[in-house]
Amino acid sequence: MILLTFCSNYGQNVSLYNQFNGRYDFTFIGNTMNVAENGAFDPCLILTSSAANYTMNSGDIVESAYLYWAGSGTGDFNVNLNGNPIVAERNFALTLASSGMPFFSAFANVTSIVQATGSGTYTLSDLDVSSFLNTTNYCNNGTNFAGWAIVIVYKNDALPLNQLNVYDGLQNVPSVLTINLNSLNVIDNEDAKIGFVAWEGDRNIAVNESLSINGNIISNPPLNPSNNAFNGTNSITGSTTLYNMDLDIYNIENNINIGDTSALIQLTSGQDFVMINTVVTKLNSQLPDATITIDNIIQECNSKIITVEFTVYNNLSTNELTAGIPIAIYVNGEYYEYTETTLPIPIDGSWSSQISIELPDDFTEGTLLFSVDNDGTGIGIATELNEFNNSDETYIILNSSPSFNTLEPLIACNQGLTSGTFDFLNYDELVLANETDTFEGFYESYEDAENQSNQILETTNYVATSTPKEIFIRVENENCYSITSFLLTTKNCPPTVYNYISANDDPYNETFFIKGLRDIFVNFKIEIYNRWGRMVWKGTNNDADWNGFSNKGFKLDDSNSPKGTYFYILYLNDVDYPEPIYGYLYFTK
Repeated sequence: MILLTFCSNYGQNVSLYNQFNGRYDFTFIGNTMNVAENGAFDPCLILTSSAANYTMNSGDIVESAYLYWAGSGTGDFNVNLNGNPIVAERNFALTLASSGMPFFSAFANVTSIVQATGSGTYTLSDLDVSSFLNTTNYCNNGTNFAGWAIVIVYKNDALPLNQLNVYDGLQNVPSVLTINLNSLNVIDNEDAKIGFVAWEGDRNIAVNESLSINGNIISNPPLNPSNNAFNGTNSITGSTTLYNMDLDIYNIENNINIGDTSALIQLTSGQDFVMINTVVTKLNSQLPDATITIDNIIQECNSKIITVEFTVYNNLSTNELTAGIPIAIYVNGEYYEYTETTLPIPIDGSWSSQISIELPDDFTEGTLLFSVDNDGTGIGIATELNEFNNSDETYIILNSSPSFNTLEPLIACNQGLTSGTFDFLNYDELVLANETDTFEGFYESYEDAENQSNQILETTNYVATSTPKEIFIRVENENCYSITSFLLTTKNCPPTVYNYISANDDPYNETFFIKGLRDIFVNFKIEIYNRWGRMVWKGTNNDADWNGFSNKGFKLDDSNSPKGTYFYILYLNDVDYPEPIYGYLYFTK
């Protein structure tokens, strides 16, 4: 293909998509849909199907498999892989500024298909870009292409401990393309390698074309000479007929340094149009990997102090995690407090601890986040395999005791010496302020309510031997309880006068009896008069009930008063009854 140097618009910057830490490595499979390298002798025929073989080594286990397909035009985002329909989950687009011609790339996670299939032939079909070729100038311009690749990440116990990063996007040259690969942790660069999935490279164009990493030009001769890196080759299979796409892996042991956290890739081209879709790095990394979990939160009711139990792990690591690793604590997104580990954590080990935190006064609910290897500024002290898995967050609602309705005192008639009988059955419902809360019993003391012991079972005829008496109620919600109370009080109800006396020594009506008088109106005074208005008897709470004998005025032989009608005046001497009670009674023998 003959192509003059021109300017182009970038698509999507190549950036980190996923990271794997452990005994991992990677490979590529894929194939072109072109029948020849595009250019002057290309019949401008692009297939809709092609195949590639994948051979697994003993002990290999597929961890992830990412399918990329690309071509000329705005895109075909529905294809088939071994008969399985595939719909693009992500797509990338790039348009040449000089011609306005669009190109596309698509992505789908096909891990389950590759895991199920394993070694064998993989056929991508139904990738059709013919409609774009027929309506644009791709063929005349030598930019007609289509192809596919699968990035396969696998693990094997025989592998060293590596960090593997998958970067993707869609960026192109000419004339200079710079890609910064970040999130690296280089401890040992032995067998370090980098792989590219690239589109539209041409074998016959090698005009100022170079591929460098950290300023060092890399090559993979004879497939990829230093002046023609992207030339339609597959360094895994050794193919030189991967027309207008490249699946190449380079050894970079001497081009990256121990301690590096990033690498700079530069691609120059004076003529050849190349698009970089995917970059994969594999670096040997002996590093810890701190993660943290919030295991449990202990809190008292109505308290701002909580105790958080947590665990710091060093799983999937390749080195011990030293002691003194900082742990930043955030409340509602704001840095709040600091702690740290006190012991080293071995590979696949853990360390558990707890911390008491006094939350802000205005905190009632919100997020609590623990971030390990973070001094509160987002900066850690340990270089880790994975810097993106250091936090755990939970949502807290402080435990608060349930609210309750204030209950009015219950009032019953004084049955003597302030005793009374009460019915407070419906107070179990009246006390609840929230329908989700539960009533948990009536009790005679606060301690009984706290301990839920000696619950009052008789609530409709409860006898209080003295009043005022406090009755306690326990109310609960999901986490807490409240104890409230109400009073039982008595009042002096009007006494009942029985105004018939028959002093005949039978068991009935022998005296002038007034129910609800004694032990209630303890200061009462009573006077009895005959029908002529003469007082015949006077008594108080210290005297027995009148039985017909006179203790005032003219007495008749110290015998009972004559039968007949008498009148009484009852002075209760009570603030609620300031006026005396008048009435009559009938006395007979």
